[in-house]
Amino acid sequence: MSAHTTAAATTAPSVESADPACGAPLPVLGRDVTVPLVTGGEVTYAALDYAASAPALQRVWDDVAAYAPYYGSVHRGAGYLSQLSTDLFENSRVTVAEFLGCREDDQIVFTRSTTDSLNLLAAALPADCQVFVFETEHHASLLPWRDARVTYLNAPRTPGEAVATLERALADRDPHGPALVCVTGASNVTGELWPVRELAAAAHAHGARIVLDAAQLAPHHPVSVRELDVDWIAFSGHKLYAPFGSGVLAGRSDWLRAAEPYLAGGGASRKVARRADGGVDVEWHDSAARHEAGSPNVIGVYSIASACKALTEAGFENLVAREQFLIRKVREGLAEVPEVKVLSLFGDDAPRVGVLSFVVEGWNSSHFAAALSAEYGIGVRDGLFCAHPLVRTLLGSDPQTQGECGAPEAAPGEKSLNAIRVSFGAGTPDEHVERFVSAVKELVRDGAKWAYRTEEGRCVPAP
Repeated sequence: MSAHTTAAATTAPSVESADPACGAPLPVLGRDVTVPLVTGGEVTYAALDYAASAPALQRVWDDVAAYAPYYGSVHRGAGYLSQLSTDLFENSRVTVAEFLGCREDDQIVFTRSTTDSLNLLAAALPADCQVFVFETEHHASLLPWRDARVTYLNAPRTPGEAVATLERALADRDPHGPALVCVTGASNVTGELWPVRELAAAAHAHGARIVLDAAQLAPHHPVSVRELDVDWIAFSGHKLYAPFGSGVLAGRSDWLRAAEPYLAGGGASRKVARRADGGVDVEWHDSAARHEAGSPNVIGVYSIASACKALTEAGFENLVAREQFLIRKVREGLAEVPEVKVLSLFGDDAPRVGVLSFVVEGWNSSHFAAALSAEYGIGVRDGLFCAHPLVRTLLGSDPQTQGECGAPEAAPGEKSLNAIRVSFGAGTPDEHVERFVSAVKELVRDGAKWAYRTEEGRCVPAP
C-alpha cells in the first residue's frame, strides 16, 4: 500500500463509479422545514452545514422517543426503569465498540464531545509525555495538550509528506519517554482523508501511541480501531446524526486506569471512607466509570448507539458511493465559476468526504454565506472553522486582519481573509446541492439582491 492511502480512502469508490442509483438519502429531522426568504416567500431549508452538526436521523429520534417514557437513573437504582436504563446504557458501549471494531480489552468512555474526549485523554497522559500534532488540526485536537511537551508539525502538502514529517519528528525524540501522536481522519476544512494507517505505523515504530480524531470521518466512512491500528478514537454524536450532547473516547485502557479521574464524584468512586485524621480515602473504579462521574447523559449515549446501528444497517458502501456522487456534483459545479477557488491541502485528486471550503474572488465570505441563507434558504458556514492555522495557511492570510461584511473583503486578485464551507452527508437530497451550485453561480453573476450589514461580528440582512 502506498504512503498516501488510508483504510477509509481505500474503501471509497472512485468518483467516476458513483451513481445516484446507489440509494436515497437517509431520513433526517428537518427535511421538510421551510424558512422565509428576504425576497419574499418560503423555501425548504437546505442544511449544508453537516460538518458542524448533522441533523438527527429519523431512526435515532424514533428510538429515543420510544425509550423516553422508560428513562431512569443508571447503575445503582433498584427499580425496573433504573435497571432498564442501566442495561440500555451499558449495551450502548457494546454497540459502539462493534461499530468501531474495538479490541477486546479496549474501553469505551462516554463524554460530551470530541473536544471533551481529547481533553480527557490529555488529562490522562503519563508524566513527561511528548505530544506530536500537525498545525492543520481542528482546535479540539490542537489545543488540549497544554500540560504536555507539544511539538507542532508544519502543514504537509501531500499525505506522503505527512508521514515523512512525523517520522523525522519522532526520530528526534527521547525513545524512552512516553509519546502520543494526534491526527485527524478527515479534515473539517477540506474534507481530505489523512493517511491514518501509515501515521499509526510510523508512531508505533518509534514507540509512540496515536489517537485519531474521527469527528469528521466516522459519519462518512467505516472506522476500525483494529484495521487502522490506532490506540484511541474520539468522535462526537452531534456529527454522527445523534445531536444529544454526547461523545466517545474508545481505546487502550492502561493510561486511563492509571490517571486520576477526569471528574471527581459519584459513579467514578468505588469506595469512600473518612480517615481518623478527618480526611477522606477514595478507591476509584478502574473501568470506564472512572472517567464518567455524575449522572450520565443516557439519552445522548443511546442516540449514538442508535446512529451506529442505523449507519451500519444502511451500509457504508452505499452511503460512501452516494456521497461521492454529491461531491462530484458540487466540485463540477464550482469548477464552472472562475471566481471560486476550492481550498485543498493535498490537491484536487485527494480522497475526501462531503466537506469543501472555498473563497469567491471579490466577496467577503460572511456576506456570501449570509446571502445564501437569506435569499436561497441554504445553510452553510463561514469563517476559520475552529482550525485557524490551517485556514490561514490555505488562504495565505494575516491573522491580524479582519474583513467587514458590507463590502467585498478583498479586491480581485487580493487574498481572502476567511472562507465558506459547504458540507453534507447521508441525509442530503440531490436538490440541496443542486440549489447550492445554482445559487453560487447566480450570486457571482448577478450579485446579492438585498443589502447586508455587520451586526455583532456577523453579516446579516439589513432591515
